[in-house]
Order: sequence, then structure tokens, then C-alpha cells
Amino acid sequence: MRIAQVAPLWECVPPPAYGGTELVVSRLTDGLVKCGHEVTLFATADSQTLANLIPGAPSSLRVAGVTPSEYQVYDLMQMNRLIEQSDQYDVIHFHVDAIALPFANAMKVPCVHTVHGILNPIVEKLFAQNKHQNFVSISNSQRRTDLGLNYVGTVYNGIDPETYVFHPQPSDPPYLTFFGRMSPEKGPHLAIEIAKRTGWHLRMAGKVDRADKEFFATQVEPLIDGEQIVYLGEANHAQKSEIMGNAVATLCPLTWREPFGLVMTESMICGTPVIAIAQGSAPELILHGKTGFLCKDVDECVAAVGRIGEIDRRTCRDHVVQNFSAAAMVQGYEAVYQQLIARKVQQNGHLRQSRAIVGAV
Repeated sequence: MRIAQVAPLWECVPPPAYGGTELVVSRLTDGLVKCGHEVTLFATADSQTLANLIPGAPSSLRVAGVTPSEYQVYDLMQMNRLIEQSDQYDVIHFHVDAIALPFANAMKVPCVHTVHGILNPIVEKLFAQNKHQNFVSISNSQRRTDLGLNYVGTVYNGIDPETYVFHPQPSDPPYLTFFGRMSPEKGPHLAIEIAKRTGWHLRMAGKVDRADKEFFATQVEPLIDGEQIVYLGEANHAQKSEIMGNAVATLCPLTWREPFGLVMTESMICGTPVIAIAQGSAPELILHGKTGFLCKDVDECVAAVGRIGEIDRRTCRDHVVQNFSAAAMVQGYEAVYQQLIARKVQQNGHLRQSRAIVGAV
């Protein structure tokens, strides 16, 4: 198949540190190339890929510090470039949310959208107007059935197990860890509360987006003492594997409907169980009592820390290998593409047949 993958321009592909969507796009794109498909990646010029790269910006727009209006211009230029050559592909796969919807309507080839986050009220209206388009959910809990969107499948995000080191035992002295954006949704302030209430050390890593600077400065940073609570900034892939792998548990005290939660699978692949508030996709990723604990609130998270020794770390890794590998993700999307292409061929056949009948009359 000739496949176009359209990535956000906010981060390069793959991202050097935090960037869940771009990391997933990287694994999917390279996995499709390894399966023999002809793949083109629309992304930033500093992206690294096995596919043919068509740059939409010189580098990560987050790192470049562009304004929202500048970001929109880059997005639109990328869409225009895609339209110009859309007939070169059998299927176009968008990972850029709302910006792609009006453009996909103008394309003759099958298009599919993976929404990697949740939809805010303003964007919901645009999706509802385009509910006939093809959507893939990254978890069953992410699906917006109330909007009537045309979901053609659920494909879980996948990781490459070989790039994560398995740690059969946590390090000594023991500690808890938190990875993710320093935002209210991810709950870093709650992770600190859990650590303080249990007396455990906590190592935290993640980026602070422009929108979250005030939250970080007022709700998180004052609680970081550099001793019990340590903030490490952004962590690259190797650091992430090492820090999470040596932890006793990874805390995910979510305050939103987490669409997928890549950190949860990354932690478990390293052997580290996850203690999460059961929001969004968490119950789809974690086997309660086997690879971690699903909790209803902070009090239950605190209690779960005391039970973490019940979890077998090898079971954590095996669970991810069996259910959330990059290979499984690639196979899932191949099935989606084949379904859409077959439907398009059938539609074209019906159209030709209808024209023949009209011509005969």
C-alpha cells in the first residue's frame, strides 16, 4: 500500500523527550515501512524516519516557540502540500485532529483520523459536522458515541519492547516515579501528595507546556524539595527506561479521561507496576492486582503503595508484550487501511455500474 502519515508539527518524529503522539507516529510509520509498504511521512524537517519525509516546518514548533497563529499557518501549508499530491496514495492517515477535517472532505482517496487526545467543546462541533469521516479510537473508553462519529476500529498505541530494559527488581533505596506533562490532567500534584502521605521518595519527569506554566509554578514547584520530591525535567527515552525501570511503582493519579496513557505501558514493559486512578483508558491497560492497581481516589492510591509487593514484575512486562506492542499496532492499522481501500473500490464499482446504466438509457 501507498500510505501517507500526517503528523503534528509541534514536535519532531520521534520526539527527543516527551511527545506521545509523535512517538506513536514514529513507531507506526517505521513499522509499516518494515512490512514493505510505501510510506510518506509529513512532519518536521528534523524528524528521523525510514519513510519518505516531506517537511512541513524546519523543526519542532514547540521548541521554536512559535505563536498559535504562526502554528496555524504551518498547519495549513502542510495541508495544501498534501492536497497537491493526495492522488499518489492509497490511504491518508491523519494524526492532527480538527485541522484535517475540512481538507479530508476534498480528497478522493480514503482518509482516516486517529484522535490522540480528547475533544474540547469548541472542537466537538467541527467533529460532529464531519461525523461521516473515518475515525480510529486509541481505546474503547475514548470513543465519543454521543457525537455519532464513524469509528472504523480501535487500535491501541504500541511500543517496541526491545527498546526498554526489563528490571526484575527495583533499585535500593526504593522510590516512586511520575512521568508525564506537568499539567492538572496528569496529576503531578497528586503524585506528590501520595509520596508525602506514604513517606516514599518521588522522582518526577516531564515537560512544562506554555499553558501549564502557572499550574506548575503554583501547585507543583513549591512542593519540590530536591530530596524527597525530585524533579528531573524532561527525560529522553534511555533516561525514561532507566528511571521507571528502577522504581517500585509509577504513579498515574489521573484527573481526566485519559485517552490511552502511553506512560502506563512504558512503565509495565520495564517491569514496574502502575498505580492509577481509574479514569479513561486506565482499566483497559492495567490488570488490577496483577500489573498494578486501579484506584478511585488518592486515598486508595496511598493504600495501594503498601500492596505493591504483591505484583510480579515479569507479569507486567509480559502483559504489554502480548497486548500493546508496536507490531500489534501496525497490524491493527493495516486492517483498517485494507478495509477503507476495499470499501472505496466497491464504491467506485457501483458508480461505474450506475453510469453504465444511465448511458444505456
